[in-house]
Amino acid sequence: MKKIGIVGGVGWPSTLDYYRLLCTAANAHFEALGTSLPHPTPPMTIESLVMHETRGYRARPGDGDAAWARYDGAFRDALLRLEAAGCDFAVIANNTSHTRLQAITRGVRLPVVSILDEAAEAARLTGARKALVLGTEVTMRAADYAVLLRARGIEPNERLPDASIEELQALIDREVHAGCTPAGRAGLLDFCARHAGDRDSTVVLLACTELPLAFPDHGDAATFEAEGFRFVNTTAAHVRAALQTSLGQRPL
Repeated sequence: MKKIGIVGGVGWPSTLDYYRLLCTAANAHFEALGTSLPHPTPPMTIESLVMHETRGYRARPGDGDAAWARYDGAFRDALLRLEAAGCDFAVIANNTSHTRLQAITRGVRLPVVSILDEAAEAARLTGARKALVLGTEVTMRAADYAVLLRARGIEPNERLPDASIEELQALIDREVHAGCTPAGRAGLLDFCARHAGDRDSTVVLLACTELPLAFPDHGDAATFEAEGFRFVNTTAAHVRAALQTSLGQRPL
């Protein structure tokens, strides 16, 4: 298997989920092949960033590269360390940073599997005509997901009002960042009820890698239904692509 590099720590609960999902999915793959115990898991190196620092480096979508330089540099340096550690490719266990992926990967030879591409493709496979993208204030103010969804025939939500974006960011910070609480799940479902529109035609992208932790019974699924909504688990969709890449089932 190809060696996976993970840029994690942003935040740490979802980094744990990446490791768990990669290992359990690899075990299931090799168990189905009848491989002897213990079943193989992918070789991995994790570069765990300090979210307290990276959060402070964030600028706003639309700000120039100079405003984002420290943020981009923190992720770029992590990728370079993974490259030096012999990783064959990398994943960044975080949606927000992917709004800066082009800048982050300048000068980096290590291939990076994009969570945005995998989540948008997972949304397409649900057959939904519309999408509601939920994540940090950076993700929800950026146009990256909207572009990728429209390219797949899915109409994304128009940018929500600033008050709604800030409401969800506060919910993530208070009730989700260190592992989703019951209040976090309830608040998330209430937010969906107010903003998802027609549930039959809409898929909700959990585009913050901590948000899927609100649904532990569906943690392994790239797409699932719960409480009357269809969801894309961006973490699980990303992990599926990473494992397929490690196994040589898809090209770098």
